[in-house]
Amino acid sequence: MTDRAGFEEFVAGRSSRLLRVAYLLTRDWALAEDLLQTALVKAWFAWGRLNGDPEPYVRKIIVTTCTSWRRRRWVREDSVGEIPDRPVRGGMDVVDDRAGLWPALCRLPVRQRAVLVLRFFEDLTEAQTARELGISVGTVKSQTSKALARLRADTRLMSGPVGLGQAQPVGRAAVAEGM
Repeated sequence: MTDRAGFEEFVAGRSSRLLRVAYLLTRDWALAEDLLQTALVKAWFAWGRLNGDPEPYVRKIIVTTCTSWRRRRWVREDSVGEIPDRPVRGGMDVVDDRAGLWPALCRLPVRQRAVLVLRFFEDLTEAQTARELGISVGTVKSQTSKALARLRADTRLMSGPVGLGQAQPVGRAAVAEGM
């Protein structure tokens, strides 16, 4: 994969899949496109040094770039002229578990979210996920366990009418189906 023409073929063939990974990490299409573009620029500079399949390398760039952006954004404050009104749900609204799962995923730390995305959306094994993120298999297992425990404990993930307080446990199957 040392020629630049191979890079163009890679981008044409794999961008949609990589964009999905970026979107699952950010939950914002515009930000996901920016994240993918940044990752592809970084990959272009390293293209001559890559051997084998470059997709795992680019996925790792996406995850690490997303993490660094989140850290940078954490210290920034967005001010607005007026506080937006928030709609109040009536007691008869039914919460869709899948719709509630996205905000719950966004409340997870970036590494835990990245582990869940790679394991359940990209359908990677624990070993592949560890290799992608540059961590041990044990860390993948513990981060998966902690992330799923946080999702299970999240009281905002509910089934049935809002206000009944019936927290629904979320396991591997629910995470995989709900995405």
